[in-house]
Amino acid sequence: MKEITRYGLTLAVICLLASTVLALVNGFTAPQIKLQKEKEEQAALKEVMPQAAAFKAKTQDGKVLYYKAYDHADKLAGFIVKCEGKGYSSAIESLAGLDLKLNITDVKILAQNETPGLGTRITGREFLAQFKGKSPAGLGGVDAITGSTISSRAVIDSIKKRTSELEGQLSQEIENAG
Repeated sequence: MKEITRYGLTLAVICLLASTVLALVNGFTAPQIKLQKEKEEQAALKEVMPQAAAFKAKTQDGKVLYYKAYDHADKLAGFIVKCEGKGYSSAIESLAGLDLKLNITDVKILAQNETPGLGTRITGREFLAQFKGKSPAGLGGVDAITGSTISSRAVIDSIKKRTSELEGQLSQEIENAG
């Protein structure tokens, strides 16, 4: 009985030390991880709307609804919406750029953990180039990737859903800018 108690206490001390070290490392790295994610998102904004000179986030309840993109003359150039859909093995986050006619300018995958070699093909230019110039309602013409239809559909459906949710607000922004 004494031996079991000793083993139990030893295990408890090891767990306490390990969790303390883990908490310290997390506390130290969390701000840097957040900063790096923000930098990557800013670079992605420029990728999906290269003609824009500045971006302004439109938030609600502390969450970004969409970004307004402005040209060098500080005129509204378009919008960028952040979309999220459930893929085969994880959530897929993407950004979709929209011009003032609400047609897609480009799409960028921000985060995904899909099956390497199959689901990860959604990040390829061949797949993403299909979105350019299409209206979100007309994404039925985007071909899913063979062997990766769940991941492909997740991207397509998330963009359709998010843009339809925001369509009224985006149209109002265009009217106010004009």
